[in-house]
Amino acid sequence: MKSDPNAPKRLALIASKGTLDWAYPPFILASAAAAMGWEVGVFFTFYGLTLLLNKVDAEVTPLGNPAMPMKMPFGPQGFQDINWPIPTAMMGVPGFNALATGLMKQTFKNKGVASIEELRDICVESGARMIGCQMTMDVFGFKKEDFIPNIEVAGAAAFLEYAADADVSLFI
Repeated sequence: MKSDPNAPKRLALIASKGTLDWAYPPFILASAAAAMGWEVGVFFTFYGLTLLLNKVDAEVTPLGNPAMPMKMPFGPQGFQDINWPIPTAMMGVPGFNALATGLMKQTFKNKGVASIEELRDICVESGARMIGCQMTMDVFGFKKEDFIPNIEVAGAAAFLEYAADADVSLFI
């Protein structure tokens, strides 16, 4: 429980996945909370840690999300509005993830959705704490220099100290 009732609200997020579709939620929530004047801390662990790399190379896979609609980012509006079902056999075809990733990125761009890097930059510029998990860095062989500048590196206990006073805590 917060000791100062006048303190700003606090958001504590754990980002554990690094695919394109799972990269958006922590950055959207963090940037929205920061814009609302909240304190924000995002703990990046396991595959979510890759979202702090200098270059984010996140892909999406329909195999991991069979409910994912496949929309076309080109052609007449009626063609773009079709929800193309993806046969399961297609999901394992080499190059299909790259195709799905390219189509999703183009659809986001067409709809005016910021890229992962742009959202991440907004979070950093807004003062959100980007905290890389020390254990995950050790396990996967990352060094602090592999990541964007000014990230914090901490273990789970340090993040839990921050999250203990959070008004909202989410695991993504």
